[in-house]
Amino acid sequence: MQFIYVLPGWEGLAADGRVLRDALVRPHGLKVPRPGYYLVDVGYTNGEGFLAPYKGQRYHLNDWGHQPTTPKELYNMRHSSARNVIEKCFGILKERWAILRDNSFYPIDLKNRIIMACCLLHNFERQEMVVDPFENEEPDQGTGDNGDGDDDDENITSIGTSNEWTTFRDNLAQTMFESWNSTH
Repeated sequence: MQFIYVLPGWEGLAADGRVLRDALVRPHGLKVPRPGYYLVDVGYTNGEGFLAPYKGQRYHLNDWGHQPTTPKELYNMRHSSARNVIEKCFGILKERWAILRDNSFYPIDLKNRIIMACCLLHNFERQEMVVDPFENEEPDQGTGDNGDGDDDDENITSIGTSNEWTTFRDNLAQTMFESWNSTH
């Protein structure tokens, strides 16, 4: 539950894909090491390094009290569950740093530095505190590897639809569903 890359400064109306493309091409930008991937919401393209949920499928099944009936529904349910960790991280950040909760009238450069400072302090606290008062669970004791190697052959540098990644997602969904069906 730590931030690995922060890119403040974009307007809230900017398209998700445009912001992501910018993050990937910047010097010292976002690194997505192959064969890794990040979970993204439905506003992004499902492609190399970025697994999106299926469009047109139920997503928050737990909210409705339904069991998944297809591989795509189970995949979306698990995708939603994993992405909830991301949303929780943002919630903790805003709970901890009141300055992030409201619009401020600081100049944009200062706002960007405030956001960055709050994210860095959040990460520091997550690493150093045995118990986080803003969270009921134990902090993750990960390896600390942030995958920030700079070799472009090892990192994903662009986004786009990929038949290979669509097949990967389909196979992942099918495997999850078969495993889930065998236990239910």
